[in-house]
Amino acid sequence: MKVLVLGGYGLIGEAVLERLTDDGHDLSGLGRDVSQARRRKPDMQWTAADMSRLLTAADWVPLLAGVDAVVNAAGALQDGPRDQLDAIHRRSVEALVAACEQTGVRRLVQISAVGADLQSDSAFFRTKAEGDRAVASSSLEWTILRPGLVIAPAAYGGTALLRALAAFPWVVPAVLADRPIQTVSVRDVEEAVSRAVAGGLPRGLVIDLVEERARPLAHILLEFRSWLGLRKAPVVAVPAIVGRLASMAADGLGLLGWRSPLRSAALAALEKGVTGNARTWSEIAGCPVRPLEATLAAMPAHVQERWFARLWLLKPVVLGILSMFWLISGLVGFVRQDAAADILIPRGLSPGLALDTVLAGSMADIVVGAAVLVRSLARPALMAMFAVTLLYMAAATALAPDLWLDPLGAMVKAVPVLCLVLVALAILEER
Repeated sequence: MKVLVLGGYGLIGEAVLERLTDDGHDLSGLGRDVSQARRRKPDMQWTAADMSRLLTAADWVPLLAGVDAVVNAAGALQDGPRDQLDAIHRRSVEALVAACEQTGVRRLVQISAVGADLQSDSAFFRTKAEGDRAVASSSLEWTILRPGLVIAPAAYGGTALLRALAAFPWVVPAVLADRPIQTVSVRDVEEAVSRAVAGGLPRGLVIDLVEERARPLAHILLEFRSWLGLRKAPVVAVPAIVGRLASMAADGLGLLGWRSPLRSAALAALEKGVTGNARTWSEIAGCPVRPLEATLAAMPAHVQERWFARLWLLKPVVLGILSMFWLISGLVGFVRQDAAADILIPRGLSPGLALDTVLAGSMADIVVGAAVLVRSLARPALMAMFAVTLLYMAAATALAPDLWLDPLGAMVKAVPVLCLVLVALAILEER
């Protein structure tokens, strides 16, 4: 069969692509930005398209040519500059369903989420449920899968945060540590999708994919810490107000394009608990999905997992320090422009040129310091930081080599700045 996987490079979508390829299907993937996916999986057919813009059946029809089945693994956590939940979860799905009915695509597998509810106060769960309703009211051969907290070898968003908290030094901090959570291995999600695509599941079912036993968040964090091979540490309950303040900050960063799992939508979902009914899948499959312990045992952790877990929470710290350093450096140059120019004048620059040089450098510092806070500009800003630092070092060496021997190490300190920029570039990617 020819199968189109929406969100084919995401946590679930990529795993589904690999499983359906192994099943012998002809696969193609669709996503908003597929450039990296094309590099990583060059043999796969990729289509770059933003689902939030595919809002009519006519938009979908060309994408469904020759397709026998569609798996919708796309989604977003919260509204933001790049994401509109109603468009992605409801309107686009309604258009997709209509297009499938028009073009003869008979099979649709919708990957939703446990907790999806038309009456939910959460826009995430409400719009997910509205998309599910569009699928369930169609004439297609449909299956709706609602996974719990998906655990996979890859880690994005919430699962990355779990690893980071579990690797915290000395203690394991947790907001809402007592909230119940049911996990599911991505392998069990793959299995369910594989069966649904092949017609091996009863048609027209909504199936929760969750382990049988719910456990508190604190227990899950300790299981992850043990999986990482780290020394035991106590779970420290973080006051709810700290979580709310963190979510407010994350929401603010969301306006700059950063899609943090600490945003308020994630906190609201955690406060409700991540639980579902494990019985339906157990009855269909003859066995329940694997518990968390078995999930982790099937994907042993190595040094790269420990590196990732320890670096993940440092990423915003690194970017924040770099931004602050460059912004303050630029502001100081403006405030003390005459003093800065006086350093250059004895080295052969005219007073006018020295002042212009100071002002240009200060402006450059402020621009890159502000730009690194914007997700879409972060990489070019970091590269500009690297280039500007090298330029400063080269100019200082040519005009004032004695600055290298300055007792306060003004020039020597530029070297660790270069190294920190390289670290930021290395850990910038999110998936």
